[in-house]
Amino acid sequence: MKSKLIKFLLVIPIVFLLLISCERDDPEPLLPTIDNVEVGLNNNEIGVVDRDLHFNAEILAGDKIDLVQIKIEPIEGETYASPWSYEITWDEFKGVKNATVHKHFDIPEDAVEGYYSFIIVITDENGTLLEEKRNITIYTAESLPVDPQVRNILVYTHDDPKRYLFNFTTGTGDKTLKIDELTSVQASVKNVKGDGKMYVVLINKKHNHKPESIDDIDYSKTIIWDIDEHKDIENTTNFKNYTTDFTSVGIIIKAGDLLIGTGNDNNLPTANPITGGDKAWESGDYYLGLLYENTTYNMGLFYYIEVSLGI
Repeated sequence: MKSKLIKFLLVIPIVFLLLISCERDDPEPLLPTIDNVEVGLNNNEIGVVDRDLHFNAEILAGDKIDLVQIKIEPIEGETYASPWSYEITWDEFKGVKNATVHKHFDIPEDAVEGYYSFIIVITDENGTLLEEKRNITIYTAESLPVDPQVRNILVYTHDDPKRYLFNFTTGTGDKTLKIDELTSVQASVKNVKGDGKMYVVLINKKHNHKPESIDDIDYSKTIIWDIDEHKDIENTTNFKNYTTDFTSVGIIIKAGDLLIGTGNDNNLPTANPITGGDKAWESGDYYLGLLYENTTYNMGLFYYIEVSLGI
């Protein structure tokens, strides 16, 4: 009986110590996670020397974000004209649990063409670190298969063709829309071939929606002003959303027309209603935008101006 009691008394402190040990074991800190990563416009993983690069990612910290860093590093086995790498760090997200990191930064002018690792580094305040790897091909502008750029945007009204709302070439115009005015946008993009699409859009500024690609358009908030496309262009040329007819009496220009205040937009194949909801016409500031996507080479561009509408 005494032997059993002694054994029992010996077990108690061991169990007690084990319980204390378990209570003192801290759980492993959670790693940050990353989602919806986009490298390059249309997520094409293309960078151009001395030009803007689009980057987007959704980050959820294990505890709180400390730093977000991008590293562009050479890949073993690849050949480069000279050594080059790059790093950029953002600390503006420090202390938050989750963040949408939407950045545009320039590929430095000393960047060397080639195929690189694009490494996203998320440092958490709890001491953990996440590395997410993508790839990126860096070109000089001269080496791009296509290099779409805005050639011209001309916005005017049919009631007063001499009153330009906006002229891209000169940077002038009153940027004012008026209800019941038939308004045209002539837009052209240079350095294109293959297949591509061009959208002209109008979006109420209050929605804070400025899509950078056609796929990002939220049609519940966006008035489609015009849609045009090109197919099977063999040689690099200009693409425009208007035609000029020199055979008729005078010169007839068919452009992207929209009656300001109309009940339906020019979406294809089916027009979307503008009345009611987030697209109803109202006084205020709007974004007038041009979006182009070359579907053959997965290259694109976006360009916005701010215009005002008074009702």
